[in-house]
Amino acid sequence: MSSVHVKAATDSNFDSDIMKASQLTLVDFWAEWCGPCRMLGPTIEAIADEFQGKLSVFKMNVDDNPETPSRFHIRGIPTVILFKNGQAVDQLVGNQPKEVIVQSIQKHLG
Repeated sequence: MSSVHVKAATDSNFDSDIMKASQLTLVDFWAEWCGPCRMLGPTIEAIADEFQGKLSVFKMNVDDNPETPSRFHIRGIPTVILFKNGQAVDQLVGNQPKEVIVQSIQKHLG
């Protein structure tokens, strides 16, 4: 991860850092072996930089953290979920274009 604005989410910090956050939070569920996940990485980093201060951005490696993805019924990766006040408010599956992710973020920022 090259952006300083992207943090690592784990099974152990998920509830404290994401579910209890008052700020809109984006979590990118990914894996090292997943080609589309690696292609989405720079987009997620650009969004983290662009929305700094308005949006928290996390990446969760599903291989290292199996509990959380199963809790949210994640079947395919990459999956991006937006959380607000402890609720999943939006979910995008697959390598989505930046505009699609940004539209989803702006819908929930208000």
